[in-house]
Amino acid sequence: MLPPELPPLPALTRAEGELIDRYLEVADLMGRINPGRHGDTYSGLRAAQALVAKATALRDALALMHQRGETELHAPTLARALRVLDGERRTARVTVPPARAS
Repeated sequence: MLPPELPPLPALTRAEGELIDRYLEVADLMGRINPGRHGDTYSGLRAAQALVAKATALRDALALMHQRGETELHAPTLARALRVLDGERRTARVTVPPARAS
């Protein structure tokens, strides 16, 4: 049995696609660093070290969009792309986990 087919990505400019990819990479690293989640200091340290380069790439993607005249983020379209790329799960790891019941 094949897994269900994912919905197609919305039409994005190359720069918007780059923005989404870099944003999710940063979110993944922030999720690994999150002190409210289980993990060890070494993996958090490695993620923090990688975060510098990924944040720079995210900044560069936004700067390129701005230079090309793409001055507005089309949030509904970009949010759809994030959902298709599992962005809800990936960004949820950045938040503080819910309190445990005592």
